[in-house]
Amino acid sequence: MDGADADKMAEMAEPHRKEAAGSRHEPGQVRQTSAAGKEEASSKTTTLMEQVVGRENLKRALRRVVSNKGAPGPDGMTVEELTPFLKAHWPRLRGELLESRYVPKPVRAVDIPKPGGGTRRLGVPTVLDRFIQQAVLQVLTPVFDPAFSQSSFGYRPGRSAQGAVAAGRRHVEEGFRWVVDMDVEKFFDRVNHDVLMARVARKVEDKRLLKLVRAYLNAGIMVEGVAYSRIEGTPQGGPLSPLLSNILLDDLDKELERRGHRFCRYADDANVYVRSKAAGERVMESMGKFLERRLRLRLNRNKSVVDRPWKRTFLGYSMTPNKEPKLKVARDALQRARGDLRQLFRRGRGRSLTRVIGEINQFTRGWTGYFRLAQTKNVFEEMDDWLRRRCRWLLWRQWKRPRTRFKKMVQLGLAVERAKASAGNGRGPWWNAGASHMNASVPTAWLAAQGLMSLSVERRRLEVAV
Repeated sequence: MDGADADKMAEMAEPHRKEAAGSRHEPGQVRQTSAAGKEEASSKTTTLMEQVVGRENLKRALRRVVSNKGAPGPDGMTVEELTPFLKAHWPRLRGELLESRYVPKPVRAVDIPKPGGGTRRLGVPTVLDRFIQQAVLQVLTPVFDPAFSQSSFGYRPGRSAQGAVAAGRRHVEEGFRWVVDMDVEKFFDRVNHDVLMARVARKVEDKRLLKLVRAYLNAGIMVEGVAYSRIEGTPQGGPLSPLLSNILLDDLDKELERRGHRFCRYADDANVYVRSKAAGERVMESMGKFLERRLRLRLNRNKSVVDRPWKRTFLGYSMTPNKEPKLKVARDALQRARGDLRQLFRRGRGRSLTRVIGEINQFTRGWTGYFRLAQTKNVFEEMDDWLRRRCRWLLWRQWKRPRTRFKKMVQLGLAVERAKASAGNGRGPWWNAGASHMNASVPTAWLAAQGLMSLSVERRRLEVAV
């Protein structure tokens, strides 16, 4: 919920608080006021479709979709074509939405690699459906989000992965030094539509909006030009899917709260912090049964474990085993980053170093911003060293021939005799990138002058800003 929505709700609530504090009604009169309040709340959720197609809501949704850009859906319409299309067709589309006649198009299947191996299937909706979903999301978020758990951090206004990681560290610091790392098996593919819609209907009485949400769940998926129907799951890729996942998993959050557990959940990634391994195993077993019985979901028994937090990875972070644990970048997250950077360097063999550095900086700035909570600074220093060596590796490969290498090193200030001895040494590019002659020819200051960002310096800047 944004600030404007919060202020509006506060203003609406104020007269009721004053009336309750200052009145002396008979019991029957109090019940009438309560019933009137419920009737008013009900009327608001029976006219949500009017809010969805409201002018200001649609303007916000359009700005968001256009700013997010994104690839076309199966119909090929681009983001740039959306505004002209809406100008020509919106009166008809508005009527279809208000009269429950609108039928969403199938989504386009896109398989992307998962960090831990394998692939994850995304469903890319048409640009028009992204726009409508965004409009629905903006109306439903104030309805559901205020009641979500404080331990839920994924895809919520004002919350982030960093908040989840910081909360997890606090739980460990307070003595809960075992973690139940729960992995829901193929969550986005296995969401039961009936179970989910029952939870949406708890707070939404507008049957038109319920029908539209159900239509988005049932929309087919295009695979190599063929549309397949869908009877379960909510593919990642549309604006509405994250909220729907939070609505469903809010039951899990409430059950954990009812039992008094310390936990952090980010989408379908949940960590429960306990004081002993035995307690963790009991939680794993009972919550597995709860998910199957109440939500028709299953834990992945191969990936769900009870272990020490410093032996696990949560949202790319790990921590030290100290009594006051420190957050650090998890090893697999560091390896993935280096793999992505290697690809950028390989694509840069035929381009100027400054252009490659621009792409590297874009990646490392985002990476450093995400891991700004890491309290072990050596990883940023090591990454700086590795990036500088990669830049020298790229230059050595671009220079190709011994004569070119000799010429370039002399131009960069290396002594002639040393350049001559080094240019034709027969060693590979990576060895030469770490050798003293390349460090002397291409020092840190020279790379900084070409624009290469230092992760260590950027981290310190973010630390001061926070």
